[in-house]
Amino acid sequence: MPDQLEYLDYAASAPMRQEALEAERAYERAPYAGANPNSLHTLGRQAARALDGARRDLAAVLGGGFRPSDVTFTSGGTESNNLALIGIAEGVRARAARRRRVVISAIEHDSVLDLAGPLRARGFEVELAGVRRDGIVDPAALEPLLDDTCALVSVMAANNETGVIQPVAELARRAHACGAIFHTDAVQGFCHVPLDLSDVDAVSVAAHKIGGPVGVGALAVRGRVPLRPQLVGGGQEAGRRAGTQDVRGALAFAAAARACDATLAETRALVARRANALYEHVCAPGTGILPTTSAVVDDGRLPGIVSLMVPSVDSETLILSLDQAGFEVSAASACSSGSLDASHVLLAMGVPRDQALGSLRVSFDERVSEDVLNRFASTLVNIVAERSGARR
Repeated sequence: MPDQLEYLDYAASAPMRQEALEAERAYERAPYAGANPNSLHTLGRQAARALDGARRDLAAVLGGGFRPSDVTFTSGGTESNNLALIGIAEGVRARAARRRRVVISAIEHDSVLDLAGPLRARGFEVELAGVRRDGIVDPAALEPLLDDTCALVSVMAANNETGVIQPVAELARRAHACGAIFHTDAVQGFCHVPLDLSDVDAVSVAAHKIGGPVGVGALAVRGRVPLRPQLVGGGQEAGRRAGTQDVRGALAFAAAARACDATLAETRALVARRANALYEHVCAPGTGILPTTSAVVDDGRLPGIVSLMVPSVDSETLILSLDQAGFEVSAASACSSGSLDASHVLLAMGVPRDQALGSLRVSFDERVSEDVLNRFASTLVNIVAERSGARR
């Protein structure tokens, strides 16, 4: 085992940022540390003001006209997506019984795709919108799935495996044309690229993807959108989500979001340059390594996700070989890492199964140096050459 492991799985969970750690330490020093923000006494009110400050900060970073009162704190992206899809679908149907259909894309994170069963058990019809070979949900192709029985459309802002950014503004307008609500899972894209959320009705985000703590997320839902809570037992979060709020986590989340937002343009450009150099190195002719989509990171891709395929070597072998060499990467979503099947995202894009079985996701932000990425690229090329030669 190498003396140092280089972590290149930021899309699964990014290391804590200094700003988030400092926010946690400041909370621990505060007189209201540990106080319940729902209590009426002085320390409870101080904790509530701190929580509301974090809510204001997140609403400001989200933009798109979202207000602080629209932001509900959750335990992470999975809970936010569950609350959005089930809560909004049930809320819309309660207003209009004919609206019993939910449309999601075929490349969603498992925390959205796996809700198809629970939604059907509640009497909803669930339909999947396909994607093009470039990984984009075509707004025109979504049109046939939309009518006056549609309650909700959910399409992610950017894919967690390929990094492809979706045209959520146009997709939202198509959904609104038939009277449906539009939700986007922005967990992977938030604070990595500018997001146009002006036409979006609800958006999910999570702290640990941007250098905040694990276990904190948020769902922003516009006030006009009907939402049925899925956790009951208290009136917290304006009745939308029961349970005592994690003030420490919310403050650290807001601190990480502010830090990322302040340098977004320059960070995006820097990380994109490093990603493009990595693509150029590992996908050079003769390496046997292919990009899953375009081998160029531009405005249509998240800057810090490099999505690769090695048709001659399976993902598990690649990941374990790279781990032994000191580099930590994944094949697809970390939430699906127990599955040995090909990525559902790549299969939905029309990638042949034999190629998709050798998928690899390398993810990082500005805190990973060019030197580390260069050493990783050389190591991967050598591993593929050795493994491919051994199979011959």
